Amino acid sequence: MALGRNRVRVNCLYRYEPVMLDKLHPPYNVRPGDVVRVVNLPGCPRANTMGHCHVQHRNGDFGGLVCTNSLVSVKTKATESTD
Repeated sequence: MALGRNRVRVNCLYRYEPVMLDKLHPPYNVRPGDVVRVVNLPGCPRANTMGHCHVQHRNGDFGGLVCTNSLVSVKTKATESTD
């Protein structure tokens, strides 16, 4: 059975909902429900390499390395124009 991978985009916001792997080996500084930003760090593998990525909190604090399947896209409300 092939496992699907969630692909993430750098600089986009995601809500952290840990899958089993992240529950067994939790990231450095991320709790379930936290909203985080995907980042590429110098000298580290890029986001989506082997189904993982580095994240940081919105205030810039480092969060850790997480599975991309643990990240759920945060949809921002588009501003509605009144006609």
